[in-house]
Amino acid sequence: MNKKCYRYFGNLIKAQENWLNRMAAKGWRLAQTGKLYYEFEPCEPGAWEYQVEFVGHLSWKKNKEYRGFLEETGYEVFHKNVNLNWSIGKIRWRPYGEGMGQISTSPGSYNKELLLVGRPADGKPFSLHTTLEDMIRYTGVLRKSWLMTAIAFLSLGGWSYFTGGLQAGTALSGAAGAFALVQTALYHRQMMVYREEAKTRE
Repeated sequence: MNKKCYRYFGNLIKAQENWLNRMAAKGWRLAQTGKLYYEFEPCEPGAWEYQVEFVGHLSWKKNKEYRGFLEETGYEVFHKNVNLNWSIGKIRWRPYGEGMGQISTSPGSYNKELLLVGRPADGKPFSLHTTLEDMIRYTGVLRKSWLMTAIAFLSLGGWSYFTGGLQAGTALSGAAGAFALVQTALYHRQMMVYREEAKTRE
């Protein structure tokens, strides 16, 4: 019998990835996703493993091409949302996007910012980024997406404070902005580690 779990991780990629791998270790293989739910089917404990990939910076065409490439390689791939939105005809500007990836639409790439990538566990390291250059580039994308989120929330909180004083919404926006800044700093630090490692290999 399948099992449905309701969770929302937003853009906390590592937390979502760790949770999926804990579920797999308990004998649950991902079968389907929705905006707020994950559906699993029984499997042998530890038989599957997962990586979560951010693709919010890609255009819808490149998003689909990358998913198709992963599936052709033999992975199971599911789209997952960072945002919570049920509207049709949504258009959003993503300043951290690449080329046409700056424009996100629904239907299209909106609410499909993540790929949940699974494969049968074989005891070998599982990583979708195999070179330091690729990891530096990808970490830079994650850093930029969190930085844009921080700027948006802090700007909203500042505007709310100067127009209406300290209110609950102001405090929430400030807290969300501060959290996003922390995530930005963590990805920046990780990118610097990769760069230092790349220098030592030159």
